[in-house]
Amino acid sequence: MEDHVAPPPANAPAASEPARARRSGIPLGRVAGVPVVLTYAWLFLGALITFTYGQFVQVRHPDLTATVAYVTGFGMVVCLLVSVLLHEVGHAVVARRFGIGVRGITLELLGGYTEMDRDAPTPKVELLVALAGPAVSGVLGISAVLATAILPGSSLLHEVAFQLAFSNVIVAVFNALPGLPLDGGRALRAGIWAATRNRNAADRVAGWTGRVVAVASFIVALLLTAAQVLSLLGLVITVMVAVSLWSGATQAIRMGQIGQQLPLVNAGRLARPLYPVTTGTPLAEAERQLAEARHQMAGAPWGAARVPEPVMAVVDSGGRLLGVVNGEAASAVPVERRPWVTIDTVARTLQPNQVLSAELSGMDMIRAVQANPATEYVVTTGEDVIGVLRVADLMNVLEARGHA
Repeated sequence: MEDHVAPPPANAPAASEPARARRSGIPLGRVAGVPVVLTYAWLFLGALITFTYGQFVQVRHPDLTATVAYVTGFGMVVCLLVSVLLHEVGHAVVARRFGIGVRGITLELLGGYTEMDRDAPTPKVELLVALAGPAVSGVLGISAVLATAILPGSSLLHEVAFQLAFSNVIVAVFNALPGLPLDGGRALRAGIWAATRNRNAADRVAGWTGRVVAVASFIVALLLTAAQVLSLLGLVITVMVAVSLWSGATQAIRMGQIGQQLPLVNAGRLARPLYPVTTGTPLAEAERQLAEARHQMAGAPWGAARVPEPVMAVVDSGGRLLGVVNGEAASAVPVERRPWVTIDTVARTLQPNQVLSAELSGMDMIRAVQANPATEYVVTTGEDVIGVLRVADLMNVLEARGHA
């Protein structure tokens, strides 16, 4: 069986560069040269805090008008937003100090995150970047505590300073808890990484610890609500935080598992061999030829079980690749019609940006696939096409469901 056919004409670059991140939301400009985006969901939380805190101010200061109370509540929202932003700027500044590019800061419903263009190169850098955010929150919290002690106890500024002190101290302490995706979890990951020299294992351990923190947060919230220490709003927000923590921890565990499989990821090794069929051949005849080729392979010393199922490819008389047969489309054709349906009918044309070099491996290959999402890619070596990579096969390897 011939494995090498000519590639399709290349009039566009092959998949190689990672896709540029797209962040949806309200752009707030740049801070320290880093673009900042506010998610639309944050508007809902801001309105909720403005209303709730405005009512709280009215109870504490009945002499104030409703307008002043709600304006104070809105001021509280702005202060919280700035606190979260400065927390993330702390991460960004330290990351850039060690040569890690920062693509942007996103302020979400329950906090924010800093998007970096690559992982920390060493456990030490990981630790310093992780602790920068809580350090900023700690400084803000202590400053607000001092302001609370200085300002008159009956003033609105004292009320806002107290809430800021409480919020920032809670954020600093909570973020220091040892579980991903919290900053303390990143610090834990850095420690395990330094001790074991295995970042993937560190991801999994810190991820499982993050799940424990999420469950513990949920249980504590229920107990405090039952004891009438935590309000219903506080319970709802805490539950949302716990769900977000569980999701982030699960993602960290999955990334640790994927990282463990990366050595098996290679475009050339994962590519299924091609079985070229001349354009215009009836589907039934193409399937007969493929079955006969598989039968011959079964009699070979290595046996057919060692060879992945080939992918039928449509080629012209000169052997140039025209398309790859879509297995689902071919199976959907009734058996009685297959002698009258040409193979071209059930083939899909592969675009030039769906071409991968057989030498691509590891994260370079993952980024190449992310740059140009598709279900199949032509794999080439030099001027020859050696096979087709199916994303399903790649995912089976990454999730330890298959073998390279």
